[in-house]
Amino acid sequence: MHLDWIWGLIGGLLIGTAGAVFLLANGRIMGASGIIGGLVDGSGKSNWAERSAFLAGVILWPMLFLGIAERPDTHITQNVVILIVAGLLVGVGTRLANGCTSGHGVCGISRLSKRGIVATVIYLMAGGLTVLVFRHHLEVM
Repeated sequence: MHLDWIWGLIGGLLIGTAGAVFLLANGRIMGASGIIGGLVDGSGKSNWAERSAFLAGVILWPMLFLGIAERPDTHITQNVVILIVAGLLVGVGTRLANGCTSGHGVCGISRLSKRGIVATVIYLMAGGLTVLVFRHHLEVM
């Protein structure tokens, strides 16, 4: 039996722990899109150092991790255009939904937020539909 699932478990535990620590320390939800968005649009000037540290951790930790562990196979496409379009669509979606999966999915569901639960269900359904259309009907990926 492959043990690739363990990486998802470890990642989930780390994100959940980070969300709990962020909430306890700051009294705010750890929503990545809101933290990064505040840096981009300037609304987070009052706590830019905290936001920058978060962003640095999101970027640097995986790079450090690659140095000590074997890189898991993600089955991600090698098509750069698809990756760029997907990233832009995720960015637009997080702005439309007023949050991302870390805000709604991890922190919202753990607080039993109806808005967070509904947003997460919609994210999952949209992701499943996207895979169904692109992989099985359009055979793009």
